[in-house]
Amino acid sequence: MTDPSTLRERKKRATREALQTAALRLALERGPDNVRVEEIAQAAGVSPRTYNNYFPSREQAIVAGVAADRAAGVAAAVLARPPETGLADAVVDAVVGLYADPGDQPPAALLMIAASPALRACYVEAVTTFEEPLAGAVATRCPGIGPLVAQALAAAVGAATRVALRQWLHGTTEVPTMAGFVVPPEPLPDLVRAVLRPLAPALDAAVP
Repeated sequence: MTDPSTLRERKKRATREALQTAALRLALERGPDNVRVEEIAQAAGVSPRTYNNYFPSREQAIVAGVAADRAAGVAAAVLARPPETGLADAVVDAVVGLYADPGDQPPAALLMIAASPALRACYVEAVTTFEEPLAGAVATRCPGIGPLVAQALAAAVGAATRVALRQWLHGTTEVPTMAGFVVPPEPLPDLVRAVLRPLAPALDAAVP
């Protein structure tokens, strides 16, 4: 017999995915300022009240469609690296890969976020979604590292990544003759790797 709690979790996950997918699709079609919470809820087949149980704002739902569900991918990438790969290389490559590979998301999604101050703020804070899975992956890959140390390392990686994202988003410039069209600065993966590089000695030194 299937555990009822497992069914509930699956339903919650499916509802969250439906909401963030609908939010991102509508934002790309209409522009983020032209999307209402009620429209996102309707597109996902739920009530606005249910929507509010998952996201406090439309911006967080839109950003979640780009970033939130990829958090587990960071942990999986860390665990997938060969055993002989150092912890620093495994972690840095995994986090950089999060921003190097757009996955199933349309390329316009990041540029839309860069053009909206509200979405930019939410996107930077969305980095925290990968810290817990990353800490678990670090502890699993290197059993000698205690949970608290793994959490501290993941938090440091998250903080550095937020710095890179703020810098990247701050450096985007809007084309005056094309409303809503922005030109990003240097490639985001390169910037993320640059800010994570100084953490490499600490990551490798934490391994017993």
